[in-house]
Amino acid sequence: MSASSAPAAEPKPALTGSGPRRRRRLFAAALVLVCAAVLCGAVLFGLNAAIESRVGVVPEPEVATVVDDRDGHLLRAFASADGRWRLDVQRSEVDPRFLQMLLAWEDRRFWTHGGVDGRALVRAAWQALTHGHIVSGGSTLTMQVARMLRGSPNDSLADKADQILDAVALERTLPKTAIVDLYLKIAPYGGNLEGVRAAALAWFGKEPKRLTAAEAALLVVLPQSPERFRPDRFPARAKTARDRVLTRMQHLGLLAAPEAERARAEPVPRRRRELPMLAAHAAQRLVDAAPTRKRFRLTVDAGLQQRLEDYAREKATHLGEHVSLALLVADHATGAILASVGSPDLFDAERQGHVDLTEALRSPGSTLKPLIYGLAFERGVAHPESLVDDRPADFAGYTPQNFDHVYEGVITARRALQLSRNLPAVELLSAVGPSRLVQRMRRAGAHPELGNRSLPGLAIGLGGLGLSLHDLVGIYAAIANEGRAVPLRIDADAAPDKPKASRVLSPQAAWYVSSILSGATATVKGSPGEVAYKTGTSYGYRDAWTIGFDGQHVVGVWLGRPDGATVPGLVGQDSAVPVMRDVFARLGPLTRLPGPPPGILAAAGDGLPPPLRRIGAAAALKRGGLVPEITFPIDASRVELGLDSGAPSDLFLKVRNGRPPFTWYVDGAPVARNELRHQAVWHPVEPGFVTISVVDATGAASRSRVFLQ
Repeated sequence: MSASSAPAAEPKPALTGSGPRRRRRLFAAALVLVCAAVLCGAVLFGLNAAIESRVGVVPEPEVATVVDDRDGHLLRAFASADGRWRLDVQRSEVDPRFLQMLLAWEDRRFWTHGGVDGRALVRAAWQALTHGHIVSGGSTLTMQVARMLRGSPNDSLADKADQILDAVALERTLPKTAIVDLYLKIAPYGGNLEGVRAAALAWFGKEPKRLTAAEAALLVVLPQSPERFRPDRFPARAKTARDRVLTRMQHLGLLAAPEAERARAEPVPRRRRELPMLAAHAAQRLVDAAPTRKRFRLTVDAGLQQRLEDYAREKATHLGEHVSLALLVADHATGAILASVGSPDLFDAERQGHVDLTEALRSPGSTLKPLIYGLAFERGVAHPESLVDDRPADFAGYTPQNFDHVYEGVITARRALQLSRNLPAVELLSAVGPSRLVQRMRRAGAHPELGNRSLPGLAIGLGGLGLSLHDLVGIYAAIANEGRAVPLRIDADAAPDKPKASRVLSPQAAWYVSSILSGATATVKGSPGEVAYKTGTSYGYRDAWTIGFDGQHVVGVWLGRPDGATVPGLVGQDSAVPVMRDVFARLGPLTRLPGPPPGILAAAGDGLPPPLRRIGAAAALKRGGLVPEITFPIDASRVELGLDSGAPSDLFLKVRNGRPPFTWYVDGAPVARNELRHQAVWHPVEPGFVTISVVDATGAASRSRVFLQ
């Protein structure tokens, strides 16, 4: 049999039981895979559920209340309730290079990862294994923000896992830009400093908008270990850490070699600065009034405020023991307060620095005289060139005296106001009425304190009431603003108040007063000068005042002791005027006062209308005492005219003595002119008090106040 025809070899039989065993192994492997998949799914589901439970739950860090000036410069900050200096800040308010250096140092893949950088975590784990200790943390910027928001530690794997979940949840909740903003707001910078704005102000005395490379590098590295790297305690350690950042930025190409070298040569700050505290009293007042607001913007100019606070602090050292001062500067066209110095030093206990002396009620001395004269000019009682008598006189038992006990005799009203004579001012106030003076003060936004008097008396014209520096600056702002009241305001974001009555003086009367206070010698056309001002000294040398204005600003100055004690020799002219001039010098070039409005009477002597040539006692002197006297209705009487019945009778007005023609006035309005007879007739329309006056051809006058019914 040939080999090709030999029978094929039979296959070997399979091992007994090998088939079932293989199937069991395959089934077990599949079961393990299924269980692993289920377990992984469960873990992933659990992780996702843990993450989702944290999505949207972002605790909002409480920020400090800040008070900024008109241009957004920080005036004062108030620490948050937990005592942290944590100032709100946005990326747009931070130097862009600092942001570049921050992300390059902390989290280069920040814009692409989802909260966790796997590569960084693997690198950190490998470095820890090979070096035997932690070399880098592997935390992303998002993980750091998550940790800082919760205040969780960073000591264990469980803490790190918690941060990872929080970071992923944070990325699902907020955009990347908002996460950067959170870091800028809450990153720790040593002590109770949090956030880059507070850190820049405390360590460099500047906002983080513009930083040097060295400053930016220090602010990048400080949050890694804020207490170990504090430059005020460990300057060498802080410099070493900062220089590592600079070197890294040079290697990454963010800094050129020469700039990096200059930055490494720059010293680190060795002390922590105080945060700004400008306009401290005004800021505190606004915060107390609206404690839930976190940001205030004032009308104050931070540069001017700083100059005046520095000046006030230096000036106070030469004023004497316990003597303080207050300054207020406003734009009299808008009412915006540009600077408010409530005391030279908030922390000066000797001068009670915590008291806001711009709001303290004090006796205004002679500072109300310009408003008295303005009312007399407005109501036709007097003119700047009218002759008045500066001699001792009795006003129904009130016998004022001049401050220096010197009397000038018959002088012009202009000169009487410039010399601040008391007797003519009281006589004019008697003619216009103390109640009208109080009313006009209130129109200007002032809040005069009259004590327990229901009706004001003549003494208020010489300081017998309470007013604040704020009140007086408001009154003078109205005079400077052509007689229109513009309420002073310091909260730039608050809607301005609308006064009930905006007119304090007529434009003509206001200009007459400005002309007199600026030192003009006569009523002429054109600008009266540059600065108009009036001084005041209260009884007993307790308060010295000067209020002045040019064509743009009004400046108020007060000096005295906060406790109201006497300060011998404290006089407005000698003590307060130099301060006012120094304040104007710090404001910049003066603005000339405006020219006269239409209707100015530029005349004097015989060029004036006869009733305005001599007024009051001066007219009586010329007539040898034969002055007009109202014989009906007599002063302080009640006259029954049937006004309540609806059919009133005429009121006959009678005068004796005096030289005709006579002009009769009721409440300042003329009711009968050029009367040659000694009587006239007026028809009243309603009951109540009225003031009746008569002026003869020489300007002598008589007055009667009666009640009609």
